[in-house]
Amino acid sequence: MDDTRREKVAANILTTVASMLAGKIKDPRLGFVTITSVEVTGDLQHAKVYYTAYGSDTERTASGAALESAKGLIRSRVGKNLGTRLTPTLEFVSDPVPQQAAALESALAEARAADAELAARKGTQYAGEANPYKTPRETEDDQDS
Repeated sequence: MDDTRREKVAANILTTVASMLAGKIKDPRLGFVTITSVEVTGDLQHAKVYYTAYGSDTERTASGAALESAKGLIRSRVGKNLGTRLTPTLEFVSDPVPQQAAALESALAEARAADAELAARKGTQYAGEANPYKTPRETEDDQDS
C-alpha cells in the first residue's frame, strides 16, 4: 500500500476523531482529551489512535473508558468520512510521551540541583592540571633563540 495513502487516511482519522470529541460525544467521563497521532497499518484495516488525557489518574482512566464506549460511534463516522470499502478498526492508546517528558524534566531538575550543590561548595578545585591539554616541550634550541 502506498505510504501517502496511509498518511492521508491517518490524517483523516485524526481530524474526524478530534472533531467528534469536540462536540458529538456527550459522555460525562470524557475529560480534556487531545488526539496526538494516528498510526494505520499498511492494509488500512487497523488504526491506533494515540491520545493524551489531562487530570488525575482516575480522570485519565475514566476518559479512556469513555473513548472505548464511544468507539462504535466514532468508527461509523470515520467510515463515512473515509469513503473506503472497509472501515479500519480503532484502538485507543494512551500516549506515553507526556509521562516520559515529565520523568525527563524531573531527572534534569535533579541534575541541576546536584550541579548547584557542587558549585556552592567553597574552596574546591577541579582534579588535574589547570591546562589539561598537552603542549610540546621546549627544546634547548628554542630557549636560546
